[in-house]
Amino acid sequence: MKIAIVGYGKMGKEIEQIAIARGHEIVIKISEAITEQTLGLNDADVAIEFSRPDAAANNIIGLNKRCIPVVCGTTGWYNRLDEVKAHVHENDTALLYSTNFSIGVNIIFHLNKILANIMHSLDEYDPRILEIHHVHKLDKPSGTAITLAEGILNELKRKEHWKLDEVSNPSELLITSERTDDVPGTHSIVYESSIDKIELNHIAKNRVGFAMGAVKAAEWLRDKKGTYTMRDYLKF
Repeated sequence: MKIAIVGYGKMGKEIEQIAIARGHEIVIKISEAITEQTLGLNDADVAIEFSRPDAAANNIIGLNKRCIPVVCGTTGWYNRLDEVKAHVHENDTALLYSTNFSIGVNIIFHLNKILANIMHSLDEYDPRILEIHHVHKLDKPSGTAITLAEGILNELKRKEHWKLDEVSNPSELLITSERTDDVPGTHSIVYESSIDKIELNHIAKNRVGFAMGAVKAAEWLRDKKGTYTMRDYLKF
């Protein structure tokens, strides 16, 4: 498979190594944003996009215009998701987007919803989310933390919306974000009562899990049409 890497930072370099090890060819590496004049893209069977929040939507649209399926791991651009989905449909191509491509994190997404459903009738437990990332991560809270929060809000009706770093009433779900050194990603869901505390944690040891998930998703997406998430790939 011929792959275009859009966003050639630490994740892009990790994706490159894993893709080559799995027998794929990298036909072009773009540091951040594609343009109308970007050469080499038309040779790609699929693009893997890990750039910046302010570049991702335009990158996906530009790739769609070339009928190139896109796997996108950039977060912080979902305010344009409906627009991007319309372009995917218009160009009869494919997009798989996710706030996190780690298989382990996607298992946590699934377990998080199950746990929240159990906690629906147990008012004595108050939930909160903690996420820790490297200092270079631009969006705050992380897209993964927002996905976890949405999973809780969909099941736990006593919480109405999430708030970052501080809450002022019991209907708000607290997300605490920390940025420190070179942490690949830590996410914790905590339910605490006056007598005990329950925690569901995912601690990434490195970026390999994210990159491997993205490459496997690209292999799956290559011949498909439409818009997908990792839930579709993993068949949850």
